[in-house]
Formats: sequence, structure tokens, C-alpha cells
Amino acid sequence: MREPLGDKQIQPASLDLRLGSQAYRLQASFLPGSKPKVESKLVDLSMAPLDLSKPAILEKGCVYLVRLMEELHLPRNVRAKANPKSTTGRLDVFTRLITDYGTEFEHVKAGYSGPLYAEIMPRTFPVIVCKGLSLSQIRFIRGDPRLSDEDLVKLDKKERLIYLDDTNPGKPEIRDGGVELSVSLRCEQPERVVAYKGKKNAPLVDLTKKYVYDPERFWDRIGSRPDGRLILNPGDFYILASRERVRVPKQYSAEMVPFDPSVGEFRIHYAGFFDPGFGYGGGEINGTRAVLEVRAHEVPFVIDHSQVVGRLEYSHLRKEPDKIYGETIGSSYQRQELALSKQFRRDPASR
Repeated sequence: MREPLGDKQIQPASLDLRLGSQAYRLQASFLPGSKPKVESKLVDLSMAPLDLSKPAILEKGCVYLVRLMEELHLPRNVRAKANPKSTTGRLDVFTRLITDYGTEFEHVKAGYSGPLYAEIMPRTFPVIVCKGLSLSQIRFIRGDPRLSDEDLVKLDKKERLIYLDDTNPGKPEIRDGGVELSVSLRCEQPERVVAYKGKKNAPLVDLTKKYVYDPERFWDRIGSRPDGRLILNPGDFYILASRERVRVPKQYSAEMVPFDPSVGEFRIHYAGFFDPGFGYGGGEINGTRAVLEVRAHEVPFVIDHSQVVGRLEYSHLRKEPDKIYGETIGSSYQRQELALSKQFRRDPASR
């Protein structure tokens, strides 16, 4: 028997996807390709089943596959795209959507009809998950709703897309269909936390809990330096914040596009989707910092204060949503500065 969608799953411009009751530990990640179904691949790649009808541990560095409670039956002119939820990204839980006959992660072809699966790999902390938990969200797309540079310039004049502090709007750098974002690594108070780095061999994190864990057991604080510089160590996971305060007006959504690997040896922002109303509310909020999840690749890499690290693409919605991102619908990060995921107690040193 299929379980109906819950009201809390329906976000302003996306749908939360829920884990089902059956998981498998895999030998390796995979894509089914243009012909096979996902289940046919499990015959060779599955190592052991895992029952998620009760809380279960996913070990870091291991790859798991979970069939989701939802399945899709898309019209021929509608495609879909998924991404990790903000909390998932901030815990360095790498998760990607897979479909039958899929040739790329996170994307669902127009007209697809069939089940959905989540590939999950915790990278910094082992985590506890269970059936019904949402680690990712999906959006439904028709045509190409992305704004051009010209559209973004007009929207900024009307709505002010970024602020540099509580009162002063900034002039956005717009190119290639996006608003450039830079990193914040320097402030006047030397004791101010500008980054967190995940600790090695930290305890379990139960993803169903809120505001219970002591950040000291899981994270190293990194304070502001006079030169505004941070060296990213290969394999370490960092939480940073954007220098700009982002605004997403009510009839738009935004996405952080993948960082161009030709510009630096690191990956930024696993969870790159911003719902309408983020940092905007009904127009009364003067921006919210984007939290950036960062991991260096094979070599140490230096980043500096105000260095451009990503680009925010905006898209039209078909109409203004009935609800927008904010406290009234349980959103956790509307007025954040540098913020850890909602499982950790709020840290006064980062405010």
C-alpha cells in the first residue's frame, strides 16, 4: 500500500523525498545506464540488506542504496531535478537520486515513470537514519526557467538580490546567468568563528534529532585571521559562509551551480537549492548568508576572504507559491549567519 504525501513534504518550490524501509550496502556507486533497471544492478553490487523500519546506522565511507517511498509518473514535457537538503549537506552526507535507466545522477528525464532511489554515503560522521526521513528534495521543471544576465540586472534593480550587512545593499557581479558569491573569512573580532572543520572519528549523529549535540565533540572552530586566509586540507570537510547576504524573491528560486574545477581544487556546496523567500520573506528581510559546504580535492588549496567561490542562478516559478521559506513553515536557516546543521546546539560564538 502506497503512503500518501504529508503536508510537511511540500515545500515552497520543491518536494521532500522520504526514505523507504529497505536499504542495501553496496560494493560501489553506480548508474544503471540507458537499459537496465536499478534492481538488476543490485544482484551483483549489493553486499547486505539493511532494515530502515527501525533506526539504523550508516557507516562513514560506505555506500548505501535506499528505495524511496515516492515514485514518479511525469508528463512528457516535465523533467525533474533533485538535490540534498541543507541539513544533509551540512553533515557531509553525500546523497544522489537514481532512477531506472538513468544515465546521470539527480536528473529525471521528462516522461519518466517508475521508482526513485537514493544513493547515500556519509563522509565525515556516521549517521542514524530511518524510514520516512527526508535527505533530499526534488523540483519539477518545464522548459528553461533560468534568468539571463539581463533579467538578473532588472530583478536586482527591483528587489535588491544581495546585501552586505543589515542595511546596505551590494552591487551584484552578474555573469554567465548567475550572481557571483564570495566567501567570508575575515572580521574585526579575531575570536569570531569564520569556519568549522569536521573532526576525525567523531560520534554518531542521529538525523531525527534537533539541537541536542555539543558542537565541540564534532567540529573544530576556525577563527578570523588578519590576512583573511584559510588553507583547505585534502579530505577535510569545512562549513563556511558567503560574504554576501542572499535574497530570493517570492516568485523565484535559486540554485548554487557547481564550482568550476578550472578555478580551484575544491568542491563547494553539496546542497545548492534556495526556496522562494530565502533571505527575503515577504520583502522585509535584507538577505541571509549562504552556508557553503567545502571539501578540498587531492592537494591543499588556499582560499582568501572575498574570493569568488560560486554562482547563484535564479529561475522563474510558474506562479507565486502559497507559502514561502521562513519560520512559519519550520525552515531552520532563514536568518542564519555561519550555522551548523539543526542537529547541533546553536553556538553563540558563531553569531
